Amino acid sequence: MRARIYAVVRRIPSGRVATYGQVAELAGLPGHARQVGYALNALPAGTTVPWHRVLNARGEVSLRAEPGAELSQRMLLEREGVGFDTRGRVALKRVAWRPR
Repeated sequence: MRARIYAVVRRIPSGRVATYGQVAELAGLPGHARQVGYALNALPAGTTVPWHRVLNARGEVSLRAEPGAELSQRMLLEREGVGFDTRGRVALKRVAWRPR
């Protein structure tokens, strides 16, 4: 299951984002957005899987147990040109990944 999730996340291009639910659906796991979160949380440090491109359904960085982890995700996305509004949300209609 994790391999399918990681394969989908690897396809998200730089400067684009996907939601946990979208990744679950594309991995053949509709309705299992939480499993996507668990799989991404299990990634080792220094992974090449672009986990930072996955956001919650509101276009926000989800809270983490580790303090400051949200900020590092946001910084990685901003480096790729993804902007956030004053509420900390991304305009999903503008930067959401739409695979073919």
